[in-house]
Amino acid sequence: MATSQEFPALSSYSDIMPNADGTVDLYFGPTPPEGREANWVETDPAKGWTAIFRLYGPLEPFFEQTWKLSDFEEVN
Repeated sequence: MATSQEFPALSSYSDIMPNADGTVDLYFGPTPPEGREANWVETDPAKGWTAIFRLYGPLEPFFEQTWKLSDFEEVN
């Protein structure tokens, strides 16, 4: 097993904590940020990892390209 998480993934079936404005922050790293463990996927610093974002039934803003997935941002 690559990490201590049995299923290192987050999805709409996960119990993710939204922000007050309805957005969601996801965290990837070797340790979870305090209070945001539900939004965290464990990574191994000695290995690489791949993020996959999958949409099912996207709405018009996706096709019109008025909505775009943000890039990953490093936080400390």
